Amino acid sequence: MGSRETSRAGSRHERIWERVPEGLNPPDLELRKRFLLDRAAQVPAAEPGPTRVLDVGCGEGQLTAALADAGFAVTGLDVAEEPLRRARALRPELDLRLAPPEGAWPIDDASVDVVWAGETIEHVADTAGWLSEVRRVLRAGGALLLSTPAHGRALLLSFALRPARFDAHFDPRSDHLRFYTRRSLTCMLRDFRFESIDVREAGGAIPGTRTLRGTGRLLLASARRSRF
Repeated sequence: MGSRETSRAGSRHERIWERVPEGLNPPDLELRKRFLLDRAAQVPAAEPGPTRVLDVGCGEGQLTAALADAGFAVTGLDVAEEPLRRARALRPELDLRLAPPEGAWPIDDASVDVVWAGETIEHVADTAGWLSEVRRVLRAGGALLLSTPAHGRALLLSFALRPARFDAHFDPRSDHLRFYTRRSLTCMLRDFRFESIDVREAGGAIPGTRTLRGTGRLLLASARRSRF
C-alpha cells in the first residue's frame, strides 16, 4: 500500500475512534479478560523472564494494563493514535506502539510468546496479510488468542425472522468487515498452519434464541503457531 493509501486508511481509523466515547469499556470485557489471562498463563516464556504478550488492536489499553498488572511483559499495538493517547494518559508506563493499517508491524520476528487480538480480526481488510504478521512475530509454538463476534445458526435465524436486524447488522457503513462462524474461523487458522485450534462460543444467548444451540455472542479462540 502506498503512502497516500496508508494515510487514508489511518485517517479512517482515527475518524472511527473520534466517535467512541472516552473510557467506554469494550463489549464482554470481563469475559474476555478471564479468557486471556487464563490462556496466556498457560504459555511458557521461550526466554528467561515473563511471558511476552503482544496486544494487537489494544484500543484504550484496558487489557494491555490487565496483562501488565498480572506480570506479563506486554506491548500494545493499534492502528489509530487516538486510543493510544487515551491509554498513555491513564498508564504512561505501558509500551504502546502505532502500527500501519497495512504492512509490517513495528515488532521483531519471533519476539513474542502470545499474540492477543480482542475484537480485532473482524475489522481487518487484508486478513491473509494480518495472519502472516501474527505468524512472523510469534515464536515457534507461541499462542494466538483472539475474540470476535459469533455468527452461528441462531443469529442467522434471527435475521430470517427479523429482516431489519439483518440490515442493521450488515450495515455497509459499519467498521466490521469480516463475519466469522466457529467453522470458518477454525478452517482459516488451520489454513495458516496453526495447530491445537480451539474455537468456542461464549457470552450468553441472543435474545429470543435461548432454546437453540450455537447462541453465543462471541467466539473465543486459541491456537499454536506451527514450527514450520
